[in-house]
Formats: sequence, C-alpha cells, structure tokens
Amino acid sequence: MEKYLTVGQIINTHGLKGEIKVYPLTDDIRRFRKLEKVFVDGVERKVVWCKLQTDKVILKLEGIDSIEQAQKYKDKYVEIAREDAVPLEEGTYYVADLIGCTVYDTEGVNLGVVYDVLKTGSNDVYWIKEGKELLIPALRDIVTEVDVENKRIVIKPVDTWM
Repeated sequence: MEKYLTVGQIINTHGLKGEIKVYPLTDDIRRFRKLEKVFVDGVERKVVWCKLQTDKVILKLEGIDSIEQAQKYKDKYVEIAREDAVPLEEGTYYVADLIGCTVYDTEGVNLGVVYDVLKTGSNDVYWIKEGKELLIPALRDIVTEVDVENKRIVIKPVDTWM
C-alpha cells in the first residue's frame, strides 16, 4: 500500500504571500482543516492555515512565503502520510489502494487491472483499461471481495450483471 495519500492538486497561487490554491481530491473538503502537515514533492511542510472555498482550498504552508515561490508548486500534488488519513469505515477503501488491483471473476478469469476509480452520483466505478475495456460498478451485488493487501478484487462474472 502507498505510504502517502494524495489529497489535492495545487492549481494556482493565491495572494502575494505564498498561499496556494488546491483542488481537493478527497470526499470531504473539510478534512483539510485538520491537517497539521502535508507533503509536496516529498518534502514535509507545516500547514500554517487553511481556508475553505466552495470547491477549493487555500493553504498557507511553512517555507513558501512569496508568490514566486508558490508558482513553483503549480500542478504538484498535496499528499499526507497514511497514518494522518481519516480512518475509513469497514468495507470502504482509499482509491490509491484500489488502483493497480487485479480484478478476477468468481470463476478465476483475470479481467485486468484497475486503472482508475470513477466517481458517479450513485456509486463508484472501477475502470479497467487494458485489453478489453471494462467499467465495473462498485456495488456489493457485483463486487464479492476486495483484498487491497494482495491487490486483488473479485467480482461476479460480467455476463451475470451486464
């Protein structure tokens, strides 16, 4: 499993004193308020303050004190250590842990590797892109087993739910 989890992407600067504007890549934007430290380019930075906008986050990070310094971080990702992540409810997983899992059906057929997890209004969808492209609804009726430790997901045979 990944040591760090990506929680946002720096999309721009904000103001003149090194603040950065972050596009959140997490389910709950309010989680940013509780962050004490983050990692950008593998470097740990203390969060000085955080301001939430409707769909963006403004962060002031220690050591980034000018607009010129902040511009160097545009398009970089904001990560947190796994131990600082919000604990998940049973049966839920971090997207980073699902990407790269091999998907098999209950008959043992290898269907491919999860390339991405798409967010839809009602449920997530596992996207297998290699070989025959496949979109798998992440529903309990279809997904029978998720083992992120062994990078393995088992689903019901496709012809039973498509």
